[in-house]
Amino acid sequence: MIWRPITATFYFPLLPGTGFLYMVNLYFLYQYSTRLETGAFDGRPADYMFMLLFNWICIVITGLIMDMQLLMIPLIMSVLYVWAQLNRDMIVSFWFGTRFKACYLPWVILGFNFIIGGVIINELIGNLVGHLYFFLMFKYPLDLGGRSFLHTPEFLYRLFPSRRGGVSGFGVPPPSMRRAADDQDRPAGGRHNWGQGFRLGDQ
Repeated sequence: MIWRPITATFYFPLLPGTGFLYMVNLYFLYQYSTRLETGAFDGRPADYMFMLLFNWICIVITGLIMDMQLLMIPLIMSVLYVWAQLNRDMIVSFWFGTRFKACYLPWVILGFNFIIGGVIINELIGNLVGHLYFFLMFKYPLDLGGRSFLHTPEFLYRLFPSRRGGVSGFGVPPPSMRRAADDQDRPAGGRHNWGQGFRLGDQ
């Protein structure tokens, strides 16, 4: 069925043994999806939508291969993983006041969900898909100097145009953009443009 991947993503069985897990994952979805939208992807909804679509397609393909019935948790974990890598040195708090770097958060949640749910395949697939997106979009082209394999399609920019005033990348404008802005603000010849002015006695 063509709609099966969609229903598998949004449906989650609410049973006595799964209710708490469902609430926890909804909290993670709201918390870290919002942080991504207002942080690294601020002003760039098309790029954020592309990340969701890329992760979802990878999870659907994996779900078909592994005969998975539910895809919500892997998608949530992939979003959380991307946020954790973009903010890897941030100190986050978890249950019982434990504090650690954000880069470890997806794996801590994997262990926590194993304790309360008994399985980790959903969390593991979500982390792997999130790592695939982060590596192809950021790590390989920016840090390792490789080719950029992922590009947001133009039709997404037409559907979700970028907002002026948004930040770029990791929250800091690229150096080329900063230099261009400085060049525009700097007058020709390096001197300040004080304006034309008026002579005393002119009307």
